[in-house]
Amino acid sequence: MEQTAHKSFGKFLIVWFGQLISMIGIGLTAFSLGVYAFEKTNTATSVALITLFTFLPNILLRPIGGVMADRFDRRTMMIIGDLGSAAGLVFILSIMLTGDIQLWHIYVGVAFSSVFSALQSPAYKASATDLLDKDQFSKGSGLVQLAESSKFLFSPIIAGILLSVTTIEVIMIINIATFLIAILAVLVIRKSMKVEREEKDDRNWMTDIQEGWREVVTNKGVLLLVIIISLVTFYLGFLETLIGPMLLSFTDAKTLGTFQSVSAIGMLISSLCIGIFTMTKKYASVLVAGLVMCGLAFSLLGVSTNIYFIIFAGFLFLSSLPFVNMSADVLVRNNIANEKQGRVWGIIGILSQLGFIIAYSLAGFLADHVFNPLLVEGGALASSVGQIIGTGPGRGIALLFIIAGLFVILIAIITSRLKMIKSLEQSSDIASPPDVGGLAHD
Repeated sequence: MEQTAHKSFGKFLIVWFGQLISMIGIGLTAFSLGVYAFEKTNTATSVALITLFTFLPNILLRPIGGVMADRFDRRTMMIIGDLGSAAGLVFILSIMLTGDIQLWHIYVGVAFSSVFSALQSPAYKASATDLLDKDQFSKGSGLVQLAESSKFLFSPIIAGILLSVTTIEVIMIINIATFLIAILAVLVIRKSMKVEREEKDDRNWMTDIQEGWREVVTNKGVLLLVIIISLVTFYLGFLETLIGPMLLSFTDAKTLGTFQSVSAIGMLISSLCIGIFTMTKKYASVLVAGLVMCGLAFSLLGVSTNIYFIIFAGFLFLSSLPFVNMSADVLVRNNIANEKQGRVWGIIGILSQLGFIIAYSLAGFLADHVFNPLLVEGGALASSVGQIIGTGPGRGIALLFIIAGLFVILIAIITSRLKMIKSLEQSSDIASPPDVGGLAHD
């Protein structure tokens, strides 16, 4: 594994900026492909399958990506990951240009990109620890959340406008270009940073994966936190997959893009606050409060078809999410040694995201065959629940959102009473500044 000779927030910002641009491009394609699939089939299942194939290979292969991030140059792994992700989009684009594309072509292309994203993501996370001092972790996490929020803040409204004036092929070309910008940013860092390498380790990869697994499961607080996040992601997976079909059932793509972008201003504000104001304690309390607000906003998304009310609920939801992500990220990062973070983030990646995988697999079926039929005219709940939240296309998805939000609030209440979660924060407070990866502080 490599070690950086010194830390630099400026170099972190260069890598972060490349990822910010790349995230905007990814958001453009994700939004456009979802709208394209829904307009072709008018079913939530097709949208859910695109999301599933985009996500599943990434998560299943992330432990291997984590081991590779510890064994090889992390910046090289990021470059390879971005190149492979771009290649998957090139495949979809080439088929589209022939005029004979089928949905399964899209599934194959996004799955191919997802495989290479599994190499990029753990390397990027571990590189953040390479480049940041401990007291910069929360600030760095806030900026990472800001980059993540760009998929919701900028991409939807840009994609909605672009779809009204140009084609999905042009949008995919733009996304491919953003990957190249991300690669260029990493190349700048690669040339400017001195690297020290440890002696080559002859252990097989499975040994490293097992070590990452042991590092997670032997720290009971980290393991419990990962389980909690996985339960939350199960419910959030329904929101991520079905918010488009719900809104498209009574509005158009441009309005959907506007909703996502305007409501994401909440995520921008929260991420900026986290990035500007350094937090050094109370992460467990912030985690619980963030989960409560997320759950409340989640439920509010389903109670009305008024687009302004939905935007308010979306704003509240996305403004809460960065605090949840930052708190969980820092609690884990402060309790895991840097030289093991690549493999550990790989293991945590697959465990914490299992909820998403299950939700993506179930979302289309539940929406099209269970919840939506309940709230159509004459449906089983049309005369009861339907009198409150309305009936018609997409209202069953709204009911699913209300139920899921209530469960997220319940998870928050349980989390607030768990001593092992609080112990993670206490461990962080009493620990001396670690010699992470054998590196000295500036």
